Amino acid sequence: MSLFTSLLAVVLLAGTVAEAGSAKQNGTALRKSVVQVAANGAATATCGPLDAPENAQCKEVVEWAAGGGKWDTKAGSWYRNMPNIAGVKHDQATLADFQRLYYCAPPGKDKFCGLPPCTGCSEPPCTDCFAGHQLYASMRPGCDGNDRSIGCVPPKTAMGYKGQHWPTTVVHGAQEMHIFAIGDWGGMDGSLDTAQGRLNIVAYDWGKRPGPSVFPRSRWNKAHTVQLCDHKQLVECFNTRGQPPCIPECGYVPGVDDNPQILVAEAFKARAALKDPQYILNVGDNFYWGGIEKTCGEPMNKIAYPTKHQFDQIFEGVYQGAGLSHKPWFSVLGNHDWGGFKFGNAWDQQMSYTWASNRWVLPAPYYKTSVSYADLGFDVDYYFLDSNFVDAKPPEEDPNHNMCSRKNNKPSATCGAADGPTSVDSCPAWFAALWAEQKDWVTQLLPKSQATWQIAVTHFPCGHEQGFYKGLANMGLDLLVTGHRHDQELWFPDDYAKNHMGITCIVTGGGGGITSEATPDPDHTEDWYGEAQYGFYDLTISKSEIFIESINYDGEVMLTHTVYPSR
Repeated sequence: MSLFTSLLAVVLLAGTVAEAGSAKQNGTALRKSVVQVAANGAATATCGPLDAPENAQCKEVVEWAAGGGKWDTKAGSWYRNMPNIAGVKHDQATLADFQRLYYCAPPGKDKFCGLPPCTGCSEPPCTDCFAGHQLYASMRPGCDGNDRSIGCVPPKTAMGYKGQHWPTTVVHGAQEMHIFAIGDWGGMDGSLDTAQGRLNIVAYDWGKRPGPSVFPRSRWNKAHTVQLCDHKQLVECFNTRGQPPCIPECGYVPGVDDNPQILVAEAFKARAALKDPQYILNVGDNFYWGGIEKTCGEPMNKIAYPTKHQFDQIFEGVYQGAGLSHKPWFSVLGNHDWGGFKFGNAWDQQMSYTWASNRWVLPAPYYKTSVSYADLGFDVDYYFLDSNFVDAKPPEEDPNHNMCSRKNNKPSATCGAADGPTSVDSCPAWFAALWAEQKDWVTQLLPKSQATWQIAVTHFPCGHEQGFYKGLANMGLDLLVTGHRHDQELWFPDDYAKNHMGITCIVTGGGGGITSEATPDPDHTEDWYGEAQYGFYDLTISKSEIFIESINYDGEVMLTHTVYPSR
């Protein structure tokens, strides 16, 4: 049962409610809607009949599907998600089952149902999208039922745990200790049938498939003054697998650019089997192209259908194996997780998943934690920061790279239910305020740290806010771990031409969810910012040093550097 039930009064509309037929009869839904009355007094329907106004867009296609449509030769493909959502195959489905399908994961664009059925489905309750087995995030796996702390139960709202300490991880043993760092890894889930009128996450002809598909971005020269290949031209390369009309300037490399997340993941898994990392630092952009494809505001203790589908396809189904399964992923949000060019996608659901998982850790936009290496006599304090204010620009600016874009956000867009931005116009100030409070938070905490190491993790790359991070370095910060730029860059503290922070910084944005900044062709590196285009980092940590290795998508070590404690 939802933790939020006490805040909602569930009532039936006045009048006689017509009795619904069972799944074995005619599948007729209730003739009256069930509504919820929220704490603010607003009434919203939670389920209703097919002929409810909210279902006007889907009524005709649902009736057709439940009639002769389910016998069409293509029905197996169209309705492939029916067993997961309704608990029966499409040829056994009732009218209510099809309404449920078109509410949860509609097979056709703009044909979604605004309400699920109240009854008449094969596997009740009819209002969930998991065949009666709704996934809740009410208690993190492995927790004592009496423990109500941040590590066990979700907050009431997405911002409830801002700045709090995630329970300290204690690592035992005297073996060599490893940490993996990765970012911008979450490809497009082409097999998700999106609801709420959203576009399916497919960019090219063969992208509607299970598992991750890379998002094609534009490519520029190193100085970012000349666009060599725009998004549409790179999509042509994907459609033709590198054949004409794919232009050479796109630098498309078949076998690499078309499958980078899997290539990086295979190298990641192979090295994990050898090195046994104790945990992963994840710098964000976990799901392209716009995070979880649902609107923000779902209760924090409930996992929505797109959330589970995208996590299963892009995360759980990819990063498993010896040395990797069950290891914590300490995470932050990237700008694409907030929605990319809008702010209203379900960024809060990525936080909710923390309490439905035994390894995903993202309890708030910013938080801290510690890791104690008990048998080796040292520890680390981690500060996870949300730096996405950089892409929260005035609403009229840069619509393709602006979470606060007036062009891409609906006029009514709000994440007020999740304590996020309440409007397009207030959006830039909301993100600016979030960054300001984090700066104050970490500036107060860092000097008090007694740990051997102090490390900050954030999404936006080395080079942003250098004066701020220099100040943190003077307070004891030892290492900055970032992403966002889609490549691998190891910034040495004495590279004074670009690094003005006084500390080592890494950009690990080559996880493969999006195409790299430049061509991955090793014979054409003139536009490379760093040492590689796709890959991750392996950090070997001890009391006296952190040895950093930049690992290419093929497992090759590209560059190394050693960091020593600053105090």
